[in-house]
Amino acid sequence: MNDTPPGLITLDGASLTLEQVVAVAHGEPNHPRVVLSDEAALRVDRAAQAVQQLLREGRIAYGITTGFGAFKDRVIPNDQVELLQHNILVSHAVGVGEPFDEPTTRAIMLIRANTLARGYSGVRRSTLQLLLDMLNAGVHPVIPQKGSLGASGDLAPLAHMSLPLIGKGAARLRGAVLPGAAAMRQAGLQPITLAAKEGLALTNGTAVMCAVGVLETVRAERLSQVADIAGCLSLEALYGTDAAFDERIQALRPFPRQQDCARYLRALLAGSEFVRPRNSTNVQDAYTLRCIPQVHGAARDAIAYARWAFAIELNAVTDNPLLFVDEATGEIEVISGGNFHGEPLAIAMDYLGLAVSELGNISERRIMRLTDEASNTHVLPAFLTRQGGLNSGFMIAQYTAAALATENKVLSHPASVDTIPTSANVEDHVSMGMTAALKLRHILDNVERILAIELMAAAQGVDFRKQELGMTARLGRGTQAAYDLIRAHVPFIQADVEMSPYIEAVHQLIASDVLVREVNRAMSEIRE
Repeated sequence: MNDTPPGLITLDGASLTLEQVVAVAHGEPNHPRVVLSDEAALRVDRAAQAVQQLLREGRIAYGITTGFGAFKDRVIPNDQVELLQHNILVSHAVGVGEPFDEPTTRAIMLIRANTLARGYSGVRRSTLQLLLDMLNAGVHPVIPQKGSLGASGDLAPLAHMSLPLIGKGAARLRGAVLPGAAAMRQAGLQPITLAAKEGLALTNGTAVMCAVGVLETVRAERLSQVADIAGCLSLEALYGTDAAFDERIQALRPFPRQQDCARYLRALLAGSEFVRPRNSTNVQDAYTLRCIPQVHGAARDAIAYARWAFAIELNAVTDNPLLFVDEATGEIEVISGGNFHGEPLAIAMDYLGLAVSELGNISERRIMRLTDEASNTHVLPAFLTRQGGLNSGFMIAQYTAAALATENKVLSHPASVDTIPTSANVEDHVSMGMTAALKLRHILDNVERILAIELMAAAQGVDFRKQELGMTARLGRGTQAAYDLIRAHVPFIQADVEMSPYIEAVHQLIASDVLVREVNRAMSEIRE
């Protein structure tokens, strides 16, 4: 893949990256085009031929010549194997709730295609190519978000993804939701009749939870930097010290990502005239400032674990059964296993959700300190307003942050410790990985907004400190860029105004990655 020309991603089933998934999902207006490698095409052909050989030999193979789930012992005659694959799609398309957005849908399609490209699933090359043609043409199946238990894979949502391939279901094309057959026709694509094994191969796997997990992991990586930026700006507003970020302290507890975090904090604050000097009689800060490397660093550990897990899963074969063809003898073996079970992803997403919730928790406590005059030892006025009583200032903004942080505590309950038996107790342990994925996305939404409130409150606090230090006093190299960007969208709040639009404006700076890019660019330019 490294030799692939710009604007083109070649799937080989083994080297898809998180960054490529993000590019295909979010690469507006010109998404990279996705093609199948020649080597992968040959492997896919070989497995499809193996399926046909099994049929000719009359061999019993799960999902090819038998029913599914509890019907695994029901043998299907050869003249009904195509109908069997049609039926799995229509019977399994029982998802409910709001559909996934287009970026997530594109990520799902890409990951499913990459799994099939490994050549162990038994689909025809033409079927896989049609899925890629849909992706490249912008035919996005309407996939309801709820209905997956995360074992036997994401059956219901993947069935919805696959329906337009056979001219059923619904798909979004150029902003309009159409019946699947109409969307395919308008895109110049022809629906197909599924061959043996294809319906099962399309629906059995972890592509949906994996897609959400990949997108949210990359988002969490950005959000961890936003949390560092917000924490440093709050520290400056509160006349805190950077002494606790000293490299020597971090070296004595050498968690690598704690050290990375502290290094980033030092870079953000370099040159700041707002931090408290180390010879001050006030020798240490509250935990929410002093322990940023420890708390934010621990969150970075969870994010790194999630990246590790999803990097593996992106190039894993997760359907069942799998076909193994001996290169020397041509012997075919069909083995049923459990790679569809989402437990590795469910645990990773639960861990990540818990860690990101902690970024929200510590941020909300910093907002409290910014707004509570007694807690910040009168460095800043109560609720960041001079005319308290007449004006409420940031009083209720902190309420909103507290509400979101509290909601995250409920959402952080792990889904992966729950299970419920299905399919007449054949599928008797499930991962609930899709539930973990949806909770994780909700948690990240909340934390983005908590951090938006902290950034606003910290900028307000900085302005009060400027009245003391002088308007030309400089913030740190990174925090100055963050402050300038915030002030380009949100003014100093002199008297009470409707704050929701301002919170949303800062939230957009976070969600669009503008904040992190601008801050890192400013620090890079200064270093150069």
